[in-house]
Amino acid sequence: MDLLNLKRITDYEWELPKQEDMRVPGMIYGNRQIIEHLKEDVRLGKDWNALKQIANVACLPGIQKASIALSDVHPGYGFPIGGVGAFDEEEGVITMGGIGFDINCSVTSLKTSLKEEDIRKKAKPLLDSLFKTVPAGLGSTGKVRLNLHQIDEVLIGGAEWAIENGYGIEEDLEYIEENGRVKDANPENVSEKAKQRQFKEIGTLGSGNHYLEVQYVAEIYDQEAAEVYDLKKGDVLVSFHCGSRALGHQIGTDYLKILAETTKKYGIKIRDRELVCAPINSEEGQKYFSAVCCGINCAFANHEVLTHLVRKGFKEVFPDEELPKFYSIGHNTCKKEYHEVDGKKKLLYVHRKGSTRAFGPGREEIPKKYRKIGQPVLVGGTMGTCSFILRGTEKGMNATFGSAIHGAGRAMSRKKAKHQYRGDRLLKELENKGIYVRGHSMAGIAEEAPGAYKDIVNVVECMDKSGIAKKVAMLKPIINIKG
Repeated sequence: MDLLNLKRITDYEWELPKQEDMRVPGMIYGNRQIIEHLKEDVRLGKDWNALKQIANVACLPGIQKASIALSDVHPGYGFPIGGVGAFDEEEGVITMGGIGFDINCSVTSLKTSLKEEDIRKKAKPLLDSLFKTVPAGLGSTGKVRLNLHQIDEVLIGGAEWAIENGYGIEEDLEYIEENGRVKDANPENVSEKAKQRQFKEIGTLGSGNHYLEVQYVAEIYDQEAAEVYDLKKGDVLVSFHCGSRALGHQIGTDYLKILAETTKKYGIKIRDRELVCAPINSEEGQKYFSAVCCGINCAFANHEVLTHLVRKGFKEVFPDEELPKFYSIGHNTCKKEYHEVDGKKKLLYVHRKGSTRAFGPGREEIPKKYRKIGQPVLVGGTMGTCSFILRGTEKGMNATFGSAIHGAGRAMSRKKAKHQYRGDRLLKELENKGIYVRGHSMAGIAEEAPGAYKDIVNVVECMDKSGIAKKVAMLKPIINIKG
């Protein structure tokens, strides 16, 4: 298969033409710099490369329109991270490679009434308070303790369960994707081992690229959207990034074995064993989908408990702050959604692997306050650079099934980052720039060095210029807590 013969549609849209077993073309949204980086991996003979994965996904049964890669694209498990695949309900498949292990890893942003200078005056006490209040780190456990019956309630109720149990407030639900709960969750299809691993992890941040950050609005690009979102230059937000923790990982591990058997059972041809799958309308496919929905609800509940804890930690330093929810949006999901294909409205199972929902204006799924301008898209950056708020567009609805980037995307492996950077030096360098960082391990800080990631400004610019999602605001960090 010729992976290097990409067709330039525009400066920010590239097609990998259909060939061999590909049922649809590949579509990549990025500039020449991103495309050349993808090609270089192929030229170097790297078997694990994103272009090959884009082509492999395009070969799966029932895939619609294209195998899509966004500007933060890099190799992942089966699907590239930054990948999107939408599958027909009748002919399509559901694959763990298109969802990942950290089901519904999400970004939540809370709004404050404060300005940048207010935070800088009390940055260290606030850092101390949040670090003490919000459990983080590898294997971290929270104060919420559950049994098997209670965890089933979490997997069904999502954020609603958290609010009913005194964590978060009813008004939050309007500003959570899916209003904080998906309907197709069935805890019977989640193993007891997965449930037990989550007993002590609700309300925890975890490790890796998960973070809690106090940020300020450094730039406004779209004044109309900023007014709808109630954002002004200098405003302070609090954002955090995490997912379904051990439960989501165990669901992925459990179903890999089941889906491997199912792929053989139904004679499904795949080009990569990491793309084991099941027909959507099969018993196995529906069981896996319901387990994924449990993972989605688990992450919703986790985020709502974390929202409660962040508010608690913040109030110790700023007693009058309420921190209303700005928005909460996930990646690493499979969702049932209606989209237009060949002029007809179809129910599709949309896999978003390291990509996030980015619905355009008018969709009923968007909070009423934001509906006329499009859904906020929360794009996490690194602890030393910046993050962005984008908005969904009509073009994105048509081209990428209402999907956009979720972050910068890694440019360097964790192993290489640990060799190249030292955590203690990074902390000093960042503090000299006015960014206060605290982590639960120096190795974890090194892994998350800003230099280990792609240039987020370039990645976001590609989304904006392609029209898939438009820039609204840039956020810069003041405080960052790493797991």
